[in-house]
Amino acid sequence: MHPHAAVRIRALLGGAVTAVLIAGGVLVAGNAARAAAAELPTVVINEVESDAAEKDWVELKNVGTDPVDVGGWILKDDDDSRTKAIPAGTTIAPGGYLTVTVDENPNKFGLGAADSARLFLPDGATLVDSTSWGPSHATHTWGRCADGTGAFVQTTASTKNAANACPDAADTLKINEAVSDGGSPDDWIEFVNTGDVPVDAGGLVVRDEDQKNPYTIPAGTWVAAGGYLVLDKGTHFAFGLGKGDSVRLFAADGTTLLDSTTWPAGTHANPSWGRCPDASGTFAMTTAATKGAANSCTPVTPTDPEPEPADANVVINEVESNGGTPGDWVELKNLDTVNAADLSGWRILDGDASHTAVPFPAGTTIESGGYLIVEESQLGFGLGGADSVTLYRGTVDPANVKDTTSWTAHASATWARCPDGTGTFRDSGASTKGLANDCSDPSGPGTDPEPGVEVWPGGTTMTAVPTDIPFSGDLSGLDYEAPALGDPTLWAVTNGTGTLSKLAPGAGGAWNGAAGWGAGKQLAYPDGSIAPDAEGVTVADGGSAGGVYVATERSSAAKSVSRPSILRFDVSGASSTLTATNEWNLGADLTATVGTIGANSGLEGITWVPDAVLTARGFLDEATGQRYDPALYPNHGTGVFFVGLEQTGDVYAYVLDLTGSTFTRIATIDTPGAMEVDYEPETQLLWAVCDEVCDGRTATLQIGSSGRYEVTHRYARPAASANYANEGFALAPQAACVAGAKPVYYADDANTPDTAGGPGVSLRVGSVRCTVPGGGNPGTGPGEGGGGGTDPAPGAEPDPSALTTETKDTVTGPSSARAGSTITVTIGASHAGEQVDGYVFSTPTALGTRTVNAAGTIRLTIPVSLAPGDHRVAVYDASGALIGWFALAVTPAALASSGADADGGLPLAAALLAAGAVLVGVRIASRRRSSADRVPTTGWIDTKPVPGARKGRFSL
Repeated sequence: MHPHAAVRIRALLGGAVTAVLIAGGVLVAGNAARAAAAELPTVVINEVESDAAEKDWVELKNVGTDPVDVGGWILKDDDDSRTKAIPAGTTIAPGGYLTVTVDENPNKFGLGAADSARLFLPDGATLVDSTSWGPSHATHTWGRCADGTGAFVQTTASTKNAANACPDAADTLKINEAVSDGGSPDDWIEFVNTGDVPVDAGGLVVRDEDQKNPYTIPAGTWVAAGGYLVLDKGTHFAFGLGKGDSVRLFAADGTTLLDSTTWPAGTHANPSWGRCPDASGTFAMTTAATKGAANSCTPVTPTDPEPEPADANVVINEVESNGGTPGDWVELKNLDTVNAADLSGWRILDGDASHTAVPFPAGTTIESGGYLIVEESQLGFGLGGADSVTLYRGTVDPANVKDTTSWTAHASATWARCPDGTGTFRDSGASTKGLANDCSDPSGPGTDPEPGVEVWPGGTTMTAVPTDIPFSGDLSGLDYEAPALGDPTLWAVTNGTGTLSKLAPGAGGAWNGAAGWGAGKQLAYPDGSIAPDAEGVTVADGGSAGGVYVATERSSAAKSVSRPSILRFDVSGASSTLTATNEWNLGADLTATVGTIGANSGLEGITWVPDAVLTARGFLDEATGQRYDPALYPNHGTGVFFVGLEQTGDVYAYVLDLTGSTFTRIATIDTPGAMEVDYEPETQLLWAVCDEVCDGRTATLQIGSSGRYEVTHRYARPAASANYANEGFALAPQAACVAGAKPVYYADDANTPDTAGGPGVSLRVGSVRCTVPGGGNPGTGPGEGGGGGTDPAPGAEPDPSALTTETKDTVTGPSSARAGSTITVTIGASHAGEQVDGYVFSTPTALGTRTVNAAGTIRLTIPVSLAPGDHRVAVYDASGALIGWFALAVTPAALASSGADADGGLPLAAALLAAGAVLVGVRIASRRRSSADRVPTTGWIDTKPVPGARKGRFSL
């Protein structure tokens, strides 16, 4: 038996979801021989009978357009000593067949269970075609599918001198079993091949009761005769199976229904919903899930019902649905001030019916008057911007509801009862996890007017964008791509399903699904698993032709595990699923400096900035402590990626090795509230955008004299717009300006209706004024035309004598750091929201003003010029009072590598930059490589410092 045939047989008998070679080695060898001998006639072996009741035979077919005289041609099996000559004068017409019975005289021979059939010219040495099979006879015959041209497979019937009977999964593949609750590792669907030959299920489409998120079975997914095919949620399909749900199997056209089943309303398929008897009977609840095996249809022995949980006076008290640590959470309170509450067997469920409420373990109690925090990892799901939480005493049943609450958008802090434990729900003043609720007026960023926050520089409204894509929530990142030729594209990612949509402009301001894209394409990790929780999207140099980059938080198959990654996708193909070509997982790098990242607090936004802009403006590379030198980073292309992290609200700059999965972080930009980032080539500004948590504020940043990005403006949301959960933001290019304004697009993650009871809206458009870069009058107002200002001291210069042993280590930080690096300083959660000032001694050197985040930390950058040696870092409050200090040993800043040290990277980077310069000149209207990417020589605008604001820090 040929070794490739053995590979095929093993794959068929295994019944696994895998693509296999189908007699490929033999077939390829025969085709190669034919190609090398172009004069060979167009005759092929088409079908073989090796186990006939009468005589074995080999069928030939003329696949050409002219008759072929095969007289004298020779047939052999796998033994060269056994030959069978075709009688002289035998001709096969175009498209015709000839069957040669090899098991009869003269020179007869039989065909074995593991054997070959070979066709030679009359010289007995020139091979025309061949095929091999084994280790057993075909059930019917061994033939080409499609007839005459395809690869060899087991046919479904013997068709001597006629077109082959090819197996069709649409005829024999049936739904056999499904699990919607308690599956391993999650929901799954099982199919069975009821035929007597293997079939390729590739191309068939699987859905639940919803039309969204269809799963197309990959080509080459062979199912053995009588074998099973199992598809798992997350690894294969993206949808979840709920109560009273369905499984449907469609033909490759996606519309012809082949098989379906639905389990009872209000009931999960648990242990499983399967055919009884296996593979042939009607569907019923089985007695046990039998993944990949015959169904268990033994009669059920009644068991004692689950004991009724104890009653208790417990309420939902506070909810964190966005930005919690380590993720979302629900706080319960025991209102009984005398007795503890036993919550064994109680359950919590959100507003998504496809989710499963996990019972609280036995022994779960709340002390009298106490609180219980149920973390996202315990819930098994996250909470949305428009969602609900219901507490059940026992099973999920309306009769068991103990408490419930719902909200229409994420709270600015948390959603809580006021007064604590007894009042109605409203936005709290601050998060008080495990403590009495803060019922002061909400004081989150953007709630109260702040000095330096300006009116939005554009229209006062956001309006719904007409689209034929039925976005229903979770729309997150946006990116506007304007190619040099042709129409622009609006790229959009949906985080819940991990979908990338390509929108094209339509009539009346509409943005509809682009041709061939429908409502979007499923995204998958490089290993083929789905679906990444896609939050941000961008293109780089060369536009989407060079790939689309997506920022992600986690995998939908492991929602409780953080996976903050950048994924690259080739979007040039026609497949409905896009598999990432690269993954850069930033998790280990980020957690080393920011600590544990919540599974739902990963990467939120992504954008790309050209090297030419960064180097011209003197961008500081914090990895080296020197000005950014692209030549130090071979294979990174011509720019740097900037990502926003929800956990901290900061932006991080990464240089990616585009040939693999490695990267280098070169900057940390202290900009809380960056739920989206966007680069504007015309102004060379970096936009940091926050959602409803920050009252919809945005900020612009520019590279200052220090080489770091500094805030230039802070803007309120458009005055007449509601506080939407805008997680996507995309500026149109200068070419889209009309009457001094250009569009800016917003993605509302919560799909908020514009009117009460109206349809949800995910995509909106506003406007921002068009700013012509260069040559303009910098203005006469305060700070116009300036370079961003400097960090002021917090009053009088601090006195080093206050740094005593009594005040030492009341704030903490690392024991050593390199000059030019950024460090994290822990002050304490009690100072959260306060503005503080950092200094380094011996000679007092201001490190800038920072706002303490919710975790009680700030980040300070050690000056590159600071002399190596022992120093002290001190933190002062807004009044100038010392909070505390710690000792810090400063080591020299790293030196930039020379060209000789960069493994040839300098010439490569120079070539890439030169190519980039050419692109800038050619693609005048390009979103990512426009003429505005070049640094103007005069009159650059939007670099003034915010009046009264300290450079390098803003509170959205």
